[in-house]
Amino acid sequence: MKYVIIGGDAAGMSAAMQIVHNDSQADITVLEKGHIYSYGQCGLPYVVGGLIKSTDDVIARRVETFRSKYGIDARILHEATAVNPSTRTVFGKNHETGKSFTLSYDRLLIATGASPILPTWQGTGSDMIHVVKTIPDTERLIQGLQKDTVKDVVIIGAGYIGLEIAENIHRLGKRIRIIQRSGHIATMFDPDISERLHQEAERHGIILSMNEQVKAIEDGRVITDVNTHKADLVVASVGIHPNTAFLKKTGMNMLQNGAIIVNDRLETSSPGIYAAGDCATHFHLVKQRPDYIPLGTTANKQGRIAGLNMCGKQRSFKGITGTSVMKFFNLIAASTGLTEEDVQEAGIPYKTSAIETKDKAGYYPTAFPLHVKLIYNPDSGRLLGGQAIGKNGAEKRIDVLAAALFNEMTIEELEDLDLSYSPPVNGVWDPIQQAARRAT
Repeated sequence: MKYVIIGGDAAGMSAAMQIVHNDSQADITVLEKGHIYSYGQCGLPYVVGGLIKSTDDVIARRVETFRSKYGIDARILHEATAVNPSTRTVFGKNHETGKSFTLSYDRLLIATGASPILPTWQGTGSDMIHVVKTIPDTERLIQGLQKDTVKDVVIIGAGYIGLEIAENIHRLGKRIRIIQRSGHIATMFDPDISERLHQEAERHGIILSMNEQVKAIEDGRVITDVNTHKADLVVASVGIHPNTAFLKKTGMNMLQNGAIIVNDRLETSSPGIYAAGDCATHFHLVKQRPDYIPLGTTANKQGRIAGLNMCGKQRSFKGITGTSVMKFFNLIAASTGLTEEDVQEAGIPYKTSAIETKDKAGYYPTAFPLHVKLIYNPDSGRLLGGQAIGKNGAEKRIDVLAAALFNEMTIEELEDLDLSYSPPVNGVWDPIQQAARRAT
């Protein structure tokens, strides 16, 4: 069986390793447009801030390991430019030699990931503008930040990456301004959660410019529809888009943003072709439809399951609940399921139950405030989502809620869970159970 995988990072190499372990006769070729395989993109902001010493530290396995130890034909600087599902052929270009190539396949995996969106602002091509998605992006940003002339840094966009980059560049002693087109940062959370992140940013001297649209970047300035801001360096973090443009002529089913629609076995609408990771859809268990929430955890899971199915080992991808967590200075913020905006858009009846409590027994000397919010359907009692924020413990509560969502639990059933208790780590009633009791 001849396997071709396009993309040598999380999803692609997770699939490749499953094929290696389950098909002793496998002929595996991996095409990677860059020159680095299998690294942790989520760790890159912490390399910028110096918490992680080098981009080398986020590389899980080097390309030589895949070649020598596992017998994979792992190619670098090989970009796939087209796929013909009828003839089962991949076309591409070798950027080392400048020559074109073609490859036939029996099974093909698209694991091309996603790229940062860079809007067509005036001055977008300026050398002062940076994105953070790959190791080369990160190394270029580090070099830019090392210049003595760089004092004022403007970050456009306040999602996960924007906020993590803001914190880490702040560690370097730079002045930080975040420009956000909406009225609050971290719009993946409800406003009552993101307001706490807003306050945390201001406590650390980060300037927030809300409700501003960037128009141009020129001559050391970022010009918006409201103000002009000084900037020695700009980081754009306004979202990502799937790397699937080269597949447009295949007729493969995709979402409007280009994410490839897959079934529970990670198969696309084209026979013999699979897709996984940031270029594919992710079935949302609460919304009950394909969604696009690109995260490293999902990419690794989907890659593993795609690899198993490609070599005949039947395994289903059960779906996601949209679970995520981030650290921002002294706060941990986490979420799973639907936000209030999500349920409003879906037209689902809902109520919320929010509490301000402590992350452990209230009398314990290191107990810190923890805000927990539950969203549920008042008719059925079914949990729809949850968010938490505090210095400690938000991630523990959200992981419990993610498991509850996976099992379609009700708000009342949360009270019945047997959760751990000891004064240094929790109260007698866990915060999510306190919120559930308030709801019921």
